[in-house]
Amino acid sequence: MVKLKREEFNEHIFTRINNLIADYELIEEGELIAVALSGGKDSVLTLHALKNYQKYLDFDLIAISIDEGIEGYRQHGIDSAIANATALDVKLIQKSFISEEGFALDDIYSDFKSACIPCGVFRRNILNKTAYELGAVKIATGHNLDDEIQSFLMSFARGDTIKFSKFGPKLDVIHPKLVPRIKPLWNTPEKEVGMWAVMNDIDIHLDECPYSHLSLRAKIKEFLNLSEDRHPGIKNNIMDSFMKMLTLENDINTTLNECEICKEPTSSNICKACELKQSLKNPEN
Repeated sequence: MVKLKREEFNEHIFTRINNLIADYELIEEGELIAVALSGGKDSVLTLHALKNYQKYLDFDLIAISIDEGIEGYRQHGIDSAIANATALDVKLIQKSFISEEGFALDDIYSDFKSACIPCGVFRRNILNKTAYELGAVKIATGHNLDDEIQSFLMSFARGDTIKFSKFGPKLDVIHPKLVPRIKPLWNTPEKEVGMWAVMNDIDIHLDECPYSHLSLRAKIKEFLNLSEDRHPGIKNNIMDSFMKMLTLENDINTTLNECEICKEPTSSNICKACELKQSLKNPEN
């Protein structure tokens, strides 16, 4: 009976992901898709789901893991990424802050209001450069329904309306060197991702990042979870509201330049990664 329930749940969750991929044409035949594989439940499900989708469409998969350099936390995630990529016969490319930037997150986090600031900037930068060098045409991330709502509310709270263009399961190509993201778990609740991992005894990294409690995202996540407990269905209602307010077309014109220092795509003259590295070299500024 337990096995039957697991199979039914797996069919439910993979059918939803498959339908999203097909409905929004997230992947096209012959493409090389890079999965951002942290070893956490969301990225691991994304890898399994795309491997499963290869039954229906001919495309190639590769995985990229990035070690930010968080002592006592990151290694289990890397181990999980290796185990899942090996089990699914997907090549894994490993990168790290130390090898690419010369420092670990633990070395620099205290120079910022939140460790999430440099972590997000350098992780995205390394991920994009690696995917581009590998020839990947899209990067699949593990953003689930909860993540999407949190991101939207964060941008809303900050008045950062430009980031509204990043809402949706598929982002357009806006610069030749910026690999667009796709989000196969875009309409999958975080709770169901966790259920899938537990029911299938998947090797995942369950620990919470020791720096995450300092972030605005953590506060918004707690608020949404408490609201969902008190008013079941509120997350879906918020998502439905966003869908009605916004089209999934990127109608915000974003002109990207190339960074004067590293030549990576940026909306400014100098990219955020180089800007942060300059601030680390000159802390008095």
